[in-house]
Amino acid sequence: MSRIEKTFSRLRSEGRTALIPFITAGDPDPEFTVSFMHGLVSAGANLLELGVPFSDPMADGPVIQRASERALEHHVSLLDVLEMVRRFREQDSHTPVVLMGYLNPVEVMGYEDFATAAEEAGVDGVLTVDLPPEEAHDLVQALRSHALDPIFLAAPTSNRHRLEMIASAASGFIYYISLKGVTGAANLAVDEVARKLDEIREVTDLPLGVGFGIKNAEMAATMSRIADAVVVGSTLVSVIEENASEPDKIRDKLHDLVHEMRTAMDRA
Repeated sequence: MSRIEKTFSRLRSEGRTALIPFITAGDPDPEFTVSFMHGLVSAGANLLELGVPFSDPMADGPVIQRASERALEHHVSLLDVLEMVRRFREQDSHTPVVLMGYLNPVEVMGYEDFATAAEEAGVDGVLTVDLPPEEAHDLVQALRSHALDPIFLAAPTSNRHRLEMIASAASGFIYYISLKGVTGAANLAVDEVARKLDEIREVTDLPLGVGFGIKNAEMAATMSRIADAVVVGSTLVSVIEENASEPDKIRDKLHDLVHEMRTAMDRA
C-alpha cells in the first residue's frame, strides 16, 4: 500500500478529510523549501503538493506564475526539486509528497529516468497539468513501474466518458478543479461541486481532492464536508510572496494559516 493510499485510508477511518497544501519549490529561495514543507506538516497537512517551477505555467493564475518566476530566478530545476524531496525524507518518512507541474521538464529528463529518480528521492505521486490521460500511457507506465501514483485533473466540463478515462489512468487520488479558470480564481459554487463529485464517484473509488479557489478556513471547512481532500495553493503562495523579503517569517505564517484550516475542517 502506497503512502498516499495509507494516508487516505487512515483519515477515512478517523472520519477526517485530507488537507493538501501547495507551495512552489524554490520560492522565494531554495534554502527555505524543505523547512516550509516540515512546517506545513506540523500545522496539520496530510499530504504535500510541491510545485515544479516552469516558465509557462498556463493552468496557474498570477500568484503561482510569479512564484515560478521567483524560483526560476534561482535556477531551480526538476533535479533540484527532487533533491528537496530527498532532504525532506531525511526527517519525514510518512507524509506523501506529490509533484505538480508541467510535462516539458519530465520529457527533457526522460520518463524512465525521471520515475527512477523520483522514486529514489521519496516522491509518491506526480501530476502533470498539461498531459491529458489519452496521451499519458508511457508516463503512467513508467510511474507505476516505480510505485508512483499518476494523479490526474478532472474539471467541471469533464463528461462521463472523459471521467471514465481519467479514472482508468489515475491512482492515489483524483484532483477535481472546483471552477472554470486558473488557480486562485473565485466564486466557488459548492452545490455544483458536490454534484460533480457524486458524478465522479459513479466511475471510481479513488479519493477525490478539490482545489482551485479555496482561500480561507471557512471555504476549506465547507469543502471538507463533500470531498476526501482539500487542496490549498494560491492563498499560501500569496503569504510567501507578501513576505518574500523576510523569509524567516514565512514558515510561522504558513503554519498559522494551515493550522486554522485544519482546525476548521476537523470541526466541520
